[in-house]
Amino acid sequence: MKFDEYLAVKKINPAKFKEAEPLQYEEFNQIFSQVHPDSFTQQKLFLINKIRRNYKLLEEVDVKKTTPPKAMRSKIKPLKPKTS
Repeated sequence: MKFDEYLAVKKINPAKFKEAEPLQYEEFNQIFSQVHPDSFTQQKLFLINKIRRNYKLLEEVDVKKTTPPKAMRSKIKPLKPKTS
């Protein structure tokens, strides 16, 4: 996921944010590229909420969340101990 997509999911207009606060945008972009999106959200939650109020995204964005595939069951049957 790119930083602009992340901002859109958080209902922040990336173009307005980048234009109004280029230094903070670049700093966030650099941090975002180094950490998981959930970790970034936890680190910057209060700042993200403040930015969302200032640079609200007007149109809805449909971003599909990709879920990892379900774990497959092992097809190998466990060995039973031999009894004499």
